[in-house]
Parts: sequence; structure tokens; C-alpha cells
Amino acid sequence: MRDIDQLIARYIDTWNETDPAARRAAIDELWAEDGAYTDPMGVARGCEAIDATIAAVQGQFAGLTFTLAGPVDAHHDIARFTWELGPAGGEALVVGFDVAVLTEDGLIDKVHGFLDKVPAGV
Repeated sequence: MRDIDQLIARYIDTWNETDPAARRAAIDELWAEDGAYTDPMGVARGCEAIDATIAAVQGQFAGLTFTLAGPVDAHHDIARFTWELGPAGGEALVVGFDVAVLTEDGLIDKVHGFLDKVPAGV
């Protein structure tokens, strides 16, 4: 497995980590200190805001799990990947596509998220 594949797998894992201390430790390890996550719902700048965003998504979609929905496609310092959010073993309720930009040190600098499938009312 390539380093970028491992990094993105660990990134997805942070979205599933419900222990606040463990989630924050993983974010601090994976992200640049001033990293930014952007999707149609908003922007989170810095590890504290990214952590708060993940916690809010977990609260909104309690009990659902993020999974990679295919291989990570990467070159240079950029990776793109599709993910799904749904019940374990069930049909995805949300499907998204993210583009991650890495620092020279291999940390996540930016994630640009796109939502391809979203339940009505979200």
C-alpha cells in the first residue's frame, strides 16, 4: 500500500473516531496545523475547527460509518477519492468526492469536499 493510500485511509478513520481525545490526536498527527477542510456546507480552518466539524457530522449522522468507495487516485501532492456514509453493510445515504492537497512533509494541508448524494432535508 502506498503512503498516500494509508494517509487517506487514516483520514477516513478520523471521521469514524467517536472518542474525542483519540480523534483529536489523529487529526493533529495527520493535518498541518493551519489545514483547511472545505465542502458545500462550510469551511473549517485549523485542527480545532476540523475536529469540531467532524464531531458535528457524527452528531448529525450518528451510527453511520464513512468508507472509501474505491481506490485513491494520486499524483505529486494531490489525491482524490470517493467516500460513502451509511449503515455498516447497508446502502450509502451520502456519497462524496474529496481532493486532498498535502504539504511537503506529507501532512494534509487542504481537503476540498464535494457532495454527490445527500438525503433530502440535509
